Amino acid sequence: MLQQTLRLLWRDWVLEWRTRYALSGILLYVFATIVLVYSALIDIQPQVWNALFWIIILFAAISAIVKSFVQESQQRQLYYYSLVHPLALLIAKMIYNTALLFILSLLSWLVLGLLTGNPVKDTGLFVLAIFLGSVGLSIAFTFISAISAKAQNSATLMAVLGFPVIIPILLILVKIGANALRLMQDTAIGGDILILVAINLVLLSVSILLYPFLWRD
Repeated sequence: MLQQTLRLLWRDWVLEWRTRYALSGILLYVFATIVLVYSALIDIQPQVWNALFWIIILFAAISAIVKSFVQESQQRQLYYYSLVHPLALLIAKMIYNTALLFILSLLSWLVLGLLTGNPVKDTGLFVLAIFLGSVGLSIAFTFISAISAKAQNSATLMAVLGFPVIIPILLILVKIGANALRLMQDTAIGGDILILVAINLVLLSVSILLYPFLWRD
C-alpha cells in the first residue's frame, strides 16, 4: 500500500504540474484577496490580521481541496477501484492536499506580511499552527469531497458536513494565532495544540474507517 500511495502522490503532482490551471487559479485568488484586503484596510490591527489570515486560508483550502474527488470521473474511479487499495488513494490525496495547503499558507503569510507588516512574534508557534491547520482542513475537506462525489456532487451536503467539522479547527487556530501574535498570554496553549492534534487524529481515524465502505458503494 505504501508503494501505491507514493505512486498516486506522484500522479497527482504530475497532473497538477501539466495543467497548472487549478494551482494558478488558487494563487490568483489568494493574492488578489490579500491585495484587496490591503487596499481596503491599509492600517490592519493585529487582531484583524489574525482573523483575516485564517479566513484566507479557509477559502484557499476550499478552492484547492474540495475538487479532490469531485473532479475524478466515474470511469477513472472505476479504474482506480480495480488497481489500488482505497486507503492508498485516500491517504495520497490527504498528503498531497496537506502539502499544497501548507505551501499556499506560507505564501499567503509572506505576501500579507510584505504588504501589511508581519505582526507575528512567535514564528515557531505560528508555523506549527499553519501545519496543524493544513493537516486538519485537508483531512476534513478531502473526506467531504469523497462523500460529495458519491452524492452527485451535492454542494449542500458538502456545506452541511463541513461546517460542524471545520469550526472547532478554526476557533483553535485563531486562538493559537493570537498567542503567536502576542495578543494574549495563554498558559494553556499546549493544551490547545493537543486538542487540535486530537481533532486531526479523530478525523483521520473516521476517514480511514469509513472510506472503504464508501469506496465499495
